[in-house]
Amino acid sequence: MNTLVQDAERSTPPIASSPDPSFATRRWMVVRDLAEAAGLWRLCWTLAWFDIRLRYRGSVLGPFWLTLSTGAMVGAMGIVYATLFKMNLREYLPFLALSLVLWGYLNTLVGDGCVAFISSDSTIRSVRMPYSLYAARVVIRNILVLGHNVAVIIVVYAALDTWPGATAVLALPGIVLWLIDSLAICLLLGAVCARFRDIPPIVNSVMQMAFFISAVIWKPEQLGPSEWILTFNPFYTVLEVVRGPLLGTVPSLTVWVSALAFSALACLASWLAFVRVRERIAFWV
Repeated sequence: MNTLVQDAERSTPPIASSPDPSFATRRWMVVRDLAEAAGLWRLCWTLAWFDIRLRYRGSVLGPFWLTLSTGAMVGAMGIVYATLFKMNLREYLPFLALSLVLWGYLNTLVGDGCVAFISSDSTIRSVRMPYSLYAARVVIRNILVLGHNVAVIIVVYAALDTWPGATAVLALPGIVLWLIDSLAICLLLGAVCARFRDIPPIVNSVMQMAFFISAVIWKPEQLGPSEWILTFNPFYTVLEVVRGPLLGTVPSLTVWVSALAFSALACLASWLAFVRVRERIAFWV
């Protein structure tokens, strides 16, 4: 009997394997996922606000504790580093306040983006919602916290009377770019870190190194003729397209080209990764 079965298997022509139908439509499923998340923006906003209330439950000042700590850090570091770098405090303090507040958003966003899906594992397993909603939830949560910390910048501007003027309007395109990049980064890191749990510590180490090499606490012109090297640092260029106009300066064309190029690469990597692994996220968390 076994011999007959083996002979029949040998004589039967192989059946051509049909391609996975989901592969051809996977990208459209991602588009639908993003569209559904956009339609649920009220729910996303509510979940983000709930995260903040839950994080600071029982606190008197809530997220304003972070604002006070940021203000204290700006004041202390401003005096120390202005003395070390031999810079005018009136010029350096607004730069430092903007840099620390904006970098705080980037750093926290990247850290939260790594666990965007992992931290919502119970919801993903029990409720059918678009995966991109969890990434948007992280973005909105950090935007709300950033809104609290903007008070530090306003206080510094008012105390030193160093308002940026009409040039600040040029920061709007940079803010739009930040919103797009924020969602892309959360989708990319959230998917990758759901599969490989050792990625978040690596990302944290990279962010610590980037803090010191991205002109956050020191000014780019301190590099002198070597300032052009910073255009190859995506953290610096993405930061500068928002920070520059808010300081009353116009970012150079090179900075904008570099920021747009790195942002395009981030969005492309996020799109390809999300299209490929979206259906597996529920099994990884």
